[in-house]
Amino acid sequence: MKRLKLFPKIFLYTLAIMLFVVVVTHGLIYLLAPRMQLAVSTLDDVVISIRQEQFVTEAVEKALPVSLSCSLMISIVCSLLFSKAIADPIKKISVSIERMMKLDHGANCHIYTKDEIGTLAQNINDLYSNLLSTIEHLEREKDAVRDMEQAKVDFLRAASHELKTPVTALNATLENMILGVGKYQDYATYLPECREIVEQLSGMIHEILETSKLNLTAEPPKQVDVSELLTELCEPYQLIAAAHQITFSLNLQEQFPAVLPVGPFSKAVSNVLANAVAYTEAGKSVSVYIEERSLVVENECSPIPDNEICRLFEPFYRPDFSRSRESGGNGLGLYIVDTLLRSMNISYSFAPMKMPKGMRFTIHIHA
Repeated sequence: MKRLKLFPKIFLYTLAIMLFVVVVTHGLIYLLAPRMQLAVSTLDDVVISIRQEQFVTEAVEKALPVSLSCSLMISIVCSLLFSKAIADPIKKISVSIERMMKLDHGANCHIYTKDEIGTLAQNINDLYSNLLSTIEHLEREKDAVRDMEQAKVDFLRAASHELKTPVTALNATLENMILGVGKYQDYATYLPECREIVEQLSGMIHEILETSKLNLTAEPPKQVDVSELLTELCEPYQLIAAAHQITFSLNLQEQFPAVLPVGPFSKAVSNVLANAVAYTEAGKSVSVYIEERSLVVENECSPIPDNEICRLFEPFYRPDFSRSRESGGNGLGLYIVDTLLRSMNISYSFAPMKMPKGMRFTIHIHA
């Protein structure tokens, strides 16, 4: 069944009301006018009161068609104008809503009246704006989840590849020892080597498990004095630096308040300090200081090429000049730093220095 549109409905309803009023009014005039008393003045100022029903009736009958025709035309015009004034804004709102249903970002209800229809249009615009904002937020969340899942897959692939080498070496050594092949008969030499590989595997598995938990637990941020926290974090690395004849300088403000999740932030800074001390040669220096609202860790070393810096934050990546685990670590330190700082929405930079030659790690801390 075809529905009647709003404009004809309003027009017919308004026209019916106006015609009803016109008919009732003219009917009352037709019925009551002939019964009215007429006062007629003569030339001698004599007032004569007469009942002229026939005269009035004829006058009304002659005027009635003209009056009805004019009233009908006025009713039609007024009904059209009234219906258009009511239906047009609603039609425009309906067209805009159809565009909104298609998620057209340019859709908008252009109704500027201050009545209820204008309020309705504004509410629809606000609702659509909130809807688009929610959709964009969900899209970003979806992309973030997808990137996180892809990062987990890449991490597991890298971890399995990294574990495969020591496992293969351990298996080959043990098999040769069991078969008594050549030099592998010397158990006193190769059993300690196997133990070292097992300890290495144990350490790698521990680091992998710790890394896999980074995004599983969220510590709420709290007010903390960064200067006091850094003083505690730097103590063990000052001892390590002193043992390797490395100058470790610490220059902090008296107070540096910030709202941070202490655990993740401490782990990220500890990894940065550990890298700085590990890659600084004897006789060189490591400097930790605060510049405005940034924590800066500098260490004197051979600057890392720009094409290598971006890859240092990949899991298990070690530069070409430091491929061994003894000198290049397990390749998870900066990956953990990057993951933790991103989870806290803290920006950072890692760039080479010219004077003195070395590397500078800068963490920008929010107020």
